[in-house]
Amino acid sequence: MTAAMYDLAIIGGGINGVGIARDAAGRGLKVLLVERDDLASHTSSASTKLVHGGLRYLEHYEFNLVRKALKEREVLLRAAPHIIWPMRFVLPVDEGMRPAWLLRLGLFLYDHLGGRDILPGTKSVDLLGDPRGDPLQKRLKKGFAYSDCWVEDARLVSLTARDAAIRGADIRTRAECTGLDRADAHWDLHIRQHGRQQTEQARVLVNAAGPWVDPVTALYDRSSNAAKLRLVKGSHIVVKRKYEGDHSYIFQNRDGRIIFAIPYEGDHTLIGTTDEPRSYAEGDARISDGEIRYLCDAASEYFDVAVTPDDVEWTYSGVRPLFDDHSRSAATVTRDFVFDYDHDKGAPVLSIFGGKITTYRVLALQAMRTLSDALAIDGDDWTRDAHLPGGDFAPGGFAALVDEYAGRWTFLDRPLIHRLVRAYGTDTAIMLDGARNLADLGRCFGAGLHEIEIGWLIEHEFARSAEDILWRRSKLGLHMSDAEQQDVATWLEQHNTPGRDLS
Repeated sequence: MTAAMYDLAIIGGGINGVGIARDAAGRGLKVLLVERDDLASHTSSASTKLVHGGLRYLEHYEFNLVRKALKEREVLLRAAPHIIWPMRFVLPVDEGMRPAWLLRLGLFLYDHLGGRDILPGTKSVDLLGDPRGDPLQKRLKKGFAYSDCWVEDARLVSLTARDAAIRGADIRTRAECTGLDRADAHWDLHIRQHGRQQTEQARVLVNAAGPWVDPVTALYDRSSNAAKLRLVKGSHIVVKRKYEGDHSYIFQNRDGRIIFAIPYEGDHTLIGTTDEPRSYAEGDARISDGEIRYLCDAASEYFDVAVTPDDVEWTYSGVRPLFDDHSRSAATVTRDFVFDYDHDKGAPVLSIFGGKITTYRVLALQAMRTLSDALAIDGDDWTRDAHLPGGDFAPGGFAALVDEYAGRWTFLDRPLIHRLVRAYGTDTAIMLDGARNLADLGRCFGAGLHEIEIGWLIEHEFARSAEDILWRRSKLGLHMSDAEQQDVATWLEQHNTPGRDLS
C-alpha cells in the first residue's frame, strides 16, 4: 500500500538534487528525495571547493555561463557566510603562456561581467616585492590578484538538504531507486532502504543522479540508448602547507589547462584538478599515478620548492556528469547545465545534465520554472534572499560571531569555537545550548570532535557513518589517527538504534 502521492520525486542527493528539493519544498510542494548512498558522496564532495565564475571558461566563449556564475557568488556568500568566504587568487604572468595583456583583459571582463558589491576587484601584483611572491620561482616577476570564494562543498549539500527537510521535504539517504514505472499522471518509484522494498508515487520526477543519470533513465525507458552524458574524472591532491597566507594561486600549464593551489584545513595545501575521460565500466573514481605526477609537476613549475608524490597526504577524485557537446577535449566540454524535459509520453520527467556548484541555486530555480505548469506553481525566485541554516549573519560578521561564542562558552578553546562556527554558523549556539562544561559535550574522539557534534550530524544532517562525519560533513579525518577514526566508527556501531542505519 502506498502513502499519499508526492508532488515531486527527486533521484540524486548531490548539489543539484538537494537544491531542487529545497526550492520545491519552499513553495509548499510535497517533495521526496532519494539517494542511494550518502548526500554528496560522489561528485558534489569532489570539487575544487570554489564558488567562482570560471575564469578559464572565457577562453571558450562561455560568457553566459561565466556571467551566471559570477552573479551567484555573492548571492551564495550572503546565504551561507559560515561555509563560503571570499578568497584572493594570485595569477602569475609566465613567459610563453598567455600574455599579460590578455590576462588583464580577461580579468577586466571577470570583474564586470556579473557585478560585485562585496568582493574586491583585480589588482596587479609585484611578485618580487610582495610576500605572495615568496613561495614562487624568481623568474615570475609580476601577476594579478582577483577575487572568488571558497566553499565547503559537501557541507553546502548537507545544509541545503537540511533546509529542504525543515521546509517539509522527505530526504532519504541509503535509499536506492530500483525501478520506475510511468503512468499517464504519476510515477511509481520502487525504493530499497534498510533492506526493505517499498513503492512511492509522485506526479513529477526529476532525474538528478549526476553520473548515473543515464542508468536511471534506463529504469523506465529501456528502448532508449541515446546517452547524452560525457563523464570526466577530476582528481586532487592534498599536501603539507606549501606557503603562508590565506590566498590561493592559479597556475597556467603547458597543455593550456590551469590548476589551483589553495590553503586547506589549516596546515595543508589543496592542488587540482585534472580532466580525464571516464566510463561506467571503470567503477569508482580513484586518482591514478599519472594524475599525481601531473599535478605535482604542474605545481613544481611555479613553486620554488618542488611538489613530489612523496608529499601527498590525501587524494580525492570525482566524476563530472557533463552534457556531451561533442567537444574534442575533456577540458573544453561545457560546464553549463542542460535540461531534458520529457512530458509527452506520460507523467513528466526532467533530467539534469552538467552544472556547477556555483550555479546550483539557479539550476533549481530554472527547474521549477520548467515544471511550473506540471506542478501548478509560479516561478518566483524565493531562494535568492533566503539564508541556509546557520547562515543568518552578515558575510563580514564571522569574527564577531566567534568572539561572541567564545565569550559565552569560555570552557572551550578558541580554535574549537572557530571550527564549529565555520561549520555550523549560528547553529553552533543551538548545538551547544545547555552545555556548562567540557564534560557536557561528551567523549572527545580527537581533533575536537565530541559526542555532541556527532549527535547533531546524525539528527540534523543525515550522517550515518564515520566516513560521512569525518570526510564529508567535516575533514576531521585529515587531523585524526587511524585509531581515532576507528573509535568514531565503533561508537556509531554501539549507538545504533532500530530503524537507523549507522553502517
